[in-house]
Amino acid sequence: MSDKINHECGVALIRLLKPLDYYKTKYGSARYGLHKLYQIMEKMINRGQDGAGIATIKLDAKPGTTYLDRLRSIEPKATQDIFEKINHQFVNAQLDNPEAYKSAEWQKDNIPFLGELMLGHLRYGTFGKNSVQSCHPFKRQNNWMSRNLVVAGNFNLTNVDELFSHLVELGQHPVEKADTVTVMEKIGHFLDKENDRLFKKFKEQNDKNYEISKLIQANIDVASILKESSKRWDGGYVMCGMIGHGDAFVLRDPNGIRPGYFYKDDEVIVVASERPVIQTVFNVPFESVHEIKPGHALIIKKNGSISEEEIIEPQKKLACSFERIYFSRGNDACIYKERNQLGKNLTENVIRSINHDLQNTVFSYIPNTAEIAFGGLIEGIDNYINDWKAEEILKLKSNLNNDELKKILSTHPRIDKVILKDAKQRTFITADEGRDSLVNLVYDITYGTVKKDVDSLVILDDSIVRGTTLKKSILKILDRLGPKKIIIVSSAPQIRYPDCYGIDMAVLGKFVAFDAAIALLKEQGQEALLNDIYRKAKLEIEKPKEEQINVVKEIYASFSDEQISNKIAELIKPKDLNAELIIIYQTLEGLHSACPENSGDWYFSGNYPTPGGNKVSNQAFINYIEGNTSRAY
Repeated sequence: MSDKINHECGVALIRLLKPLDYYKTKYGSARYGLHKLYQIMEKMINRGQDGAGIATIKLDAKPGTTYLDRLRSIEPKATQDIFEKINHQFVNAQLDNPEAYKSAEWQKDNIPFLGELMLGHLRYGTFGKNSVQSCHPFKRQNNWMSRNLVVAGNFNLTNVDELFSHLVELGQHPVEKADTVTVMEKIGHFLDKENDRLFKKFKEQNDKNYEISKLIQANIDVASILKESSKRWDGGYVMCGMIGHGDAFVLRDPNGIRPGYFYKDDEVIVVASERPVIQTVFNVPFESVHEIKPGHALIIKKNGSISEEEIIEPQKKLACSFERIYFSRGNDACIYKERNQLGKNLTENVIRSINHDLQNTVFSYIPNTAEIAFGGLIEGIDNYINDWKAEEILKLKSNLNNDELKKILSTHPRIDKVILKDAKQRTFITADEGRDSLVNLVYDITYGTVKKDVDSLVILDDSIVRGTTLKKSILKILDRLGPKKIIIVSSAPQIRYPDCYGIDMAVLGKFVAFDAAIALLKEQGQEALLNDIYRKAKLEIEKPKEEQINVVKEIYASFSDEQISNKIAELIKPKDLNAELIIIYQTLEGLHSACPENSGDWYFSGNYPTPGGNKVSNQAFINYIEGNTSRAY
């Protein structure tokens, strides 16, 4: 992808179902669970590179010993940093107590982080501070095991202010408005209430206090806690939690916006943000890894039992299509097919853009995530060529000869790796003033692949968000090859609206499609419409979020997709570019046909799955008009 976009985040949860000595005997180490957690987190490093954290719980820990451990890091390789520090403690323990170390039980009693329940998190520092205090997991501590809570998630909520106010109404004094803290305190409040309810119940039965603690732990109704806690949540989320005594949960939003998968056998229960990660780390088939149902929670009790319970009534499934286009790893069996089809769906428009002149066209892609969609595009081109070959052969009929046949059959799409990503510069989080000088270091070209002033050059990209890297780097270096025409093809549709469910796309002025629509309005003398929409947005934002409509849609209503694409080409074309520039985007229809089970498309269509989305879109437009660059939620 040329314009890097960030998202929040990756989660992994592991529950070992056997005693630690079992894993030591079978796999050679009591740290089996920690090894697997590390592997999962490293496999999902694509989901968050700005910070990481893990927390572990030791089941049935003896009084007076620590049973909940947590470590977070914002080092450049945060996951490695965390596990190196943990490993160091094991190395020291083995050196100091070589005989005792042979016992898995001794390791559990004496070495931090060796527990049966583990939660890991990978973070992108998108908005706000990137500090270790911002890294998940977050914890809420108490001397009662069953009141301790650890939370980590892949989520964004649109109504944090509303949730914060509700906590105040409940009598709490939250120390900050961060969505993770707000969520944790909300769950914590109802966890406390459940503890109080059970304590009262067992006290009335004349059970002794030390007995009551165990009874509470065995009888906590996790589903009821989550039902009460999540009543007012508006957003996309996979929320993971561990309770100090050993219960755990993973709750998915009712539209299934954020992804979550799980696997269970007689040794382990594992949850992760991506399916192929579980398949690879545990060597299990596709069919054994299940998607957590929207609106449901996977609940793991301390006794090892597992259930999937409805917490919020599921709504229409609108899973984030950007997960399929770009974010998730492409080695998922379904995602691979979907990205391939996204490429195929672009074939007709690409063929038209080069005037059917395949002989003088070079095809390539922007590495590395566009490769699968590029394969689909080439399949589509091959199919077109095969149809052409059949027609040409039939035309020759009795005049068919060996030379003519060879000439026809030798026609293939010209494929070259024209553009190279040769430097690992993290330009996407570099300050804007430093970005321009860095983007030119990231990409380079393969010289000699294009016939100067003759060839068209088709380059496939995952998506075009800002167009900044195209304008300031990629197009300029492609132009050095001397193509007659450069055609940039996006496997995603035009990004027109802010996201508020986990992706760092919250400021309208950073979308080149939005800039193009504004430019078209001004060209056509419709600038007054912007003030009219601004007034409407101000009125909408005063309404409850459930009653708001997305007035930003009116900005695009007067223009076809092609008009906006053409204007985008004008906006991102460098003044000194010699080649003609064409921009082609995926259509919404093409997106939905390729990803039928993941139809969340609000950043393309403006059709938000929750009321909070409309509110965010309206606020984002107000911010744009008022020159406010802050996030709209």
